[in-house]
Amino acid sequence: MIDFSGRTAFVTGGANGVGIGIVRNLLEAGAKVAIADIRQDSIDQALATLDNREVMGVQLDVRSREGFAAAADEVEARLGPVSLVFNNAGVNLFQPIEDSSYDDWDWVMGVNLGGVINGVMTFAPRMKARAQSGEVKGGHVTNTASMASFIGSGTPGIYNTSKFAVRGLSYSLRHSMYRYGIGVSCVHPGLVKSYIYASDDVRPDELKAEMKPVDTAMVERLAGVHEFGMEPDVIGARILEGIRENRANIFTHPDHKQEVREIFDEILADYRDYPNDPGFDQRVGFEKIRRDNYAETRRKAREI
Repeated sequence: MIDFSGRTAFVTGGANGVGIGIVRNLLEAGAKVAIADIRQDSIDQALATLDNREVMGVQLDVRSREGFAAAADEVEARLGPVSLVFNNAGVNLFQPIEDSSYDDWDWVMGVNLGGVINGVMTFAPRMKARAQSGEVKGGHVTNTASMASFIGSGTPGIYNTSKFAVRGLSYSLRHSMYRYGIGVSCVHPGLVKSYIYASDDVRPDELKAEMKPVDTAMVERLAGVHEFGMEPDVIGARILEGIRENRANIFTHPDHKQEVREIFDEILADYRDYPNDPGFDQRVGFEKIRRDNYAETRRKAREI
C-alpha cells in the first residue's frame, strides 16, 4: 500500500472539479502538491483556501510539451521529485461527431488525450529512472478518464473517443510500469459538481475558427444538472482509496455498475461460433501463450 505522506504530487486541472478534490485529499494525507491549471485566477482562488500547506500553483496548458517539461522542472526544484502524477485536466463538447469540426477534434483530443500523453511522457521516464536508481521508491500515475470510456453515446462523440483512448493508454502503461514498482490507475467518474459544461471559456483562439456558437441555454441547463454531481472531495477520497488498493480501474460512482454489465453482455453476445479455419490450431496455440503471459502481467501489476 502506497504512503502519500512526504511525496510530491502533480495534479493537472487541479484548481477545480475533480482536481481540487484530489488536491485537498492529498494534502490531508501529508503530500506536497502542485496545482497545474490553465486558469491562473482559478489557481489563485484555490491556493487562497489552502493556507499553511505545502502546495504551489503552476499555470499550464496541458497541450504544450514544452510547457509540461518547464512546469515539471519548476515543481521538482521547489517540492522535490514528483512520484504521484494525476493527469486529470479535461474539456468537453456536447455534440455528435458528424456535427463537429477539425478544430473541435484538435481541441478536445489535444487536452483530453494529448494532455495525458504529455503528462506521461514528461514524468514516467523520470519516475522509472529514479525507481531504478533507488532515489525514489515506487509511485503512481493516475489518469482521469470517465464513464464515457465505457458508455459510447452519440453525444459527446469526441469526448467519448478521447476517454476510450485514455483507458487503453492507462492499461498499457500499467502493464509496463509495474516492473519498477510504479502503479497506474484509470479513474472513471460519473457526474461531477464541476464547470466542465463551460469548457468553451478556455478554448484557445486558434481553434475557434470552425466552432459552433455557444448555446447559452444548453450551458445553463447543464449547469443545473451538474449541481447534482458528486462533490469533488468525495471523489478525491475515493480516488486515493483506489490508489492505495492499486486498482486498475477506479469507479468513484456506483451509479453505472449494472449498465456496464449490460454493455459487456452485449459485447459477448456479438461473438459467433464459426467453424475452424485453416491455421486455427496453430493460432490458438499462440494465443494461449499470449493469454497466459497477459494474465501473469495483470497479476504482477496488481501485486506491487
